[in-house]
Formats: sequence, C-alpha cells, structure tokens
Amino acid sequence: MSQRQVFQVFEQYQKARAQFVQMVAELANRPQNIEILQNAGVMSLLRPLLLDVVPSIQQTAALALGRLANYNEDLAEAVVKGDILPQLVYSMSEQNRFYKKAAVFVFRAVGKHSPQLAQAVVDCGALDILVMCLEDFDPGVKEAAAWALGYIARHNAELSQAVVDEGAVPLLVLCIQEPEIALKRIAASALSDIAKHCPELAHTVVDAGAIAHLAQMIVSPDAKLKRQVLSALSQIAKHSVDLAEMVVEAEIFPVVLTCLKDKDDYVKKNASTLIREIAKHTPELSQLIVNRGGVAAVIDCIGSCKGNIRLPGIMMLGYVAAHSENLAMAVIISKGVPQLSICLSEEPEDHIKAATAWALGQVGRHTHEHARAVAVTNTLPVLLSLYMSAESSEDLQVKSEKAIKNILQKCIYLPALEPLLYDAPPNILKHVLEQFSKVLPHDSKARRLFVTSGGLKKIQEIKAEPGSLLQEYINNINNCYPEEIVRYYSPGFSDTLLQRVDSYQPFTN
Repeated sequence: MSQRQVFQVFEQYQKARAQFVQMVAELANRPQNIEILQNAGVMSLLRPLLLDVVPSIQQTAALALGRLANYNEDLAEAVVKGDILPQLVYSMSEQNRFYKKAAVFVFRAVGKHSPQLAQAVVDCGALDILVMCLEDFDPGVKEAAAWALGYIARHNAELSQAVVDEGAVPLLVLCIQEPEIALKRIAASALSDIAKHCPELAHTVVDAGAIAHLAQMIVSPDAKLKRQVLSALSQIAKHSVDLAEMVVEAEIFPVVLTCLKDKDDYVKKNASTLIREIAKHTPELSQLIVNRGGVAAVIDCIGSCKGNIRLPGIMMLGYVAAHSENLAMAVIISKGVPQLSICLSEEPEDHIKAATAWALGQVGRHTHEHARAVAVTNTLPVLLSLYMSAESSEDLQVKSEKAIKNILQKCIYLPALEPLLYDAPPNILKHVLEQFSKVLPHDSKARRLFVTSGGLKKIQEIKAEPGSLLQEYINNINNCYPEEIVRYYSPGFSDTLLQRVDSYQPFTN
C-alpha cells in the first residue's frame, strides 16, 4: 500500500468525523430528533471528539453537546454524568475563540436548568474560566461568558455569591460600557441576576459603579437593552431605602417616565416595576415620584396595556396610596381610581384582580373623602362579587374582603353602600349597617331616601343573632324612625293589616 493510500484512510476518517459532528449538531437543533439521538448514545460518541486533533471538530462537538444540554434537564444531567464539563474546562485555555464560545454555551446550557446543575458547573471549576472569558478580546466570547454567569447566578444567593467571589462583577460593569449592544444587554441581565437575591449582593453591584452606567442607558434606542437596564436597576432598588435612594440619585427621573410610553410592552413593564420598587419604601420617595409626574404617567401606562404588563403599575399605585392621606389623594386627583376600577372589571387573571383590589383598598382606607372616591366608581359591588365567587382564588377572595372592609370603615356615601344590603354576607353586612347607623341619625334627607329606596324594608328582613353587632346596628337604624314606620316595613305587617280588614266590622246605621 502506497503512502498516498495510507493518508487517504486518515483523510476519510477525519472527513467522517467532521461530517458526523456537523450532522449531529444540525439534528440537535430540532426537538423531534433529541430523543432519537439520546437513545443512539450520542453523548458517549461526542465526548472523545472534544479532544480531537482537528479544532473544527472539537468546536462542532461542543456546539452539539450544548444544544442537547439546552433542550432539557435530563440531557444536561447526562452531560454532567459523562464528565464532559471538566474536559471542557481543561481544554479551554488552549483553544481559539470559536471553541471558547461553543464550550461556554455548554456551561450555560447545563447551568440554566436548576441550582443543582448550576452547582455542577461551579464544582468543575468553570467559574474561573468564565470570568477569564469576560476579559477576552472577542466580544462574542465575553457575551457568551456573561450569559453563562447570569444563568448560574439567577438560581439563588449562594450561586450568585460564588460568581461574585470569582471577581465577575467589575468585569460585567466594564462589559456594559463596551460598544456592542448585544454584550451590553447580556451583561446588564447578568448584573440583574446577581443583584436580585439580597441587599449584600445588590451592594456589590452598586460598589462596582454599575448604577451610573445603567442609568445612562435608559435613553438607549434599543428596546431589549432598555428592558435589561430597567430590570437591573429594579433589582437593586427593591432591597432597601438606601439602595433605592442611590438609584434615584443617578437622575433616572424624569427620563424613566418616557419608558412608560415606549412601544415595547416589556420596557413599559420594567419601567413600572422600577418606579414601584422605589415608591414602596418611604412616603418621601413616593412624594418625589408624585412631584415628577410619576403617578399620572403610570396611570396612563396602565390604560395603554393589558395583563401582566400593567401589574407593576397597579401595585405601584397601591404602594403610593398606602403611605399617607395626601399621597392617596394624589392617586385620586390623577384619576387613578377609575383606571383601577376598569382593571378590576376587565382583567381575567385572578392575581391581577387581587393586586387591583389591594390597591383600591389602600386608596379608600384613609378618610371619608378617599372612600367616596372609590365607592362612586361602583367598585364595592364588584369587590363583593369577587369575594363571594367560588371561582375566585383564595388570594383574590382575601384581598377583596380586606379591600371592602377598608373602604366601608370610612365610607359614609350611602348611595354606594345600599346595593350591598341585598347581597352581602353577615361579616360584610355588619360594616355596611355600621356606616348607615352613623349617618342616618344626623341626616334627615338620608333617612327619607333610605325609606323610599327600600333600604329600611330590607334591613327588617335581615335575620341577625340576638345580641350580635349586626342586630345592634339594625336596632340603631330602626331607632332613627317612628315605631309605626318600622312596623309598617317589617315582614308580615301587610298580612296583619289584611287580617284587620277581614275582621273589621264597619259601622252601619
């Protein structure tokens, strides 16, 4: 056999390996092929190709493994059990940027599924390599590494701390200053994933100088970048007053309010979330938002979107209103109550209805004026029906009941209370009658209207336990009227009159 024929054998072997990994990588891109590949033992066939003498085969083998691991948790576990991760770590330092990106993709694909798999990535020594990749000259390698680090950090505080301890945060802050938009997005997302767990981790991000750079990018024309920037600032601001104040001091107002009008729904949502996380801490921070026009802007935003996109804005109004009478009045003046009432009626999801009920309760609980502003929007019957509906979630029922009671305890606008006389159960009805018993003794017009509207007749029909608060309030209301009027509207009185007619002997000459 000639030398040329011998070389041909090796060339054919190399070509076959290259074709195999290329085909597997392509097949792994289609979900319908995954189970077939797994049953064919693809993992054990790809593993030795990671150490192939041909770099392109190594890269494609890593890419195929990444696609498989990305598909589901079982395949990711198979990668871990196959001791593939240490092999990738070992070989990365000597490889080119294409291999690095493919190998980092495997770490990301494995680490994203669960804290246990992310821990396996940490345990194999990958964090050191990933952090080194953040300093690579190639933006694609940096982006891949930032993505992997974010996926590891997002699971819990311990994994996030491991990423921090490896020195990732200052390098991620440098990455958000790079010109490449894709790298900025992923680095901002990773910082968000690190900061979200606890104040200590958020402070680590702040101490690296992240806030100023993130705040500058709120005006970016790129919607996906704005989403990540607003998310990162929210995850920092949510933990404490100090952190929220640091975010505010980066002069995010009024520019963040323009994001509430963005074409991208998720930019709107994340901007509302950021404002909510600031507003919830103190009356002073809420007042600052009011002064900058933030409440009116959030109300407009709620009116322009649907579903979960409007949820943070709804909660933000509740937080603002909860702080004080004046701040709740700011929500009312900005026409927040009619908008919340619309959300309560038209949103199909219980968790959004529950948040809206809570927010309305926070607005209405302060004074008679606040309660009336909520009651005139016909909100009380809607809250009552949600509370009483068997289809409502437990959380929605609890929040609706609490909101009704908060509003009722301050509401003296009787026309809004009267419909509740006919449908409310005793635990709600007693609060309704308490308000009537407070108002009727001092308001003759209200007493007359209560008779002509059928209210007095209705309360005579209520069966209350003797000695109960409900009975006490009924007695107090009855005491506002002449005894014969109360008797007239009592059940059975018309029968008594008819009996008297029957037994009456007319006078005859």
